[in-house]
Amino acid sequence: SGSARREMQSALLLAVRHGGRMERGCRRRSEPEEADKGRMKRTIIKDWKTRLSYFLQNPSNSNKRKSKKAGKHRNYFRPSPEEAQLWSEAFDELLASKYGLAAFRAFLKSEFCEENIEFWLACEDFKKTKSPQKLTSKAKKIYNDFIEKEAPKEINIDFQTKNMIAQNLQEATHTCFSAAQKRVYSLMENNSYPRFLESEFYQELCKKTPISRAAQGT
Repeated sequence: SGSARREMQSALLLAVRHGGRMERGCRRRSEPEEADKGRMKRTIIKDWKTRLSYFLQNPSNSNKRKSKKAGKHRNYFRPSPEEAQLWSEAFDELLASKYGLAAFRAFLKSEFCEENIEFWLACEDFKKTKSPQKLTSKAKKIYNDFIEKEAPKEINIDFQTKNMIAQNLQEATHTCFSAAQKRVYSLMENNSYPRFLESEFYQELCKKTPISRAAQGT
């Protein structure tokens, strides 16, 4: 009948309109998503450059004190893409580079696990300490900062290792944190290091075009 045809035409018209709105709606939603991704990437790189600049200016607590005494900071230049690519060959290659270490620290900070590299650096500084008195005071500080339960930068090590460190604090030796340092090194090498190599941070360093003038010189 004519009324049935009119009803069918009305239904088809509504469906077409509805479909058109849905299609336009999808396109409108996808555009901001792409823009958001771009903004997010720029923000990540900007935050990384800020952290990287800080860690380059402050390689470690001991170096920071020396640089203040000297009245100036040490600067490290952005490595060539070829040099940055060497860091992917071994974790030690990354840690041996001043710039690579700073970049790795910046990456770990973005993942909220910078306590691992900070503990490793504290242990490296601890092993170079010659004075027995300083050795004991540094051992206690490392224990308070990284080892004891609910320490501000508590690292993930087993109870037995923690207990052994606590027992050795009174007569600290250079090997006091060796087991814990090996554990943290292994955690970084097997978990954080592979993610660092896949990150935007590292990929930017391997590109031929520098991130920015500021990142080149600081």
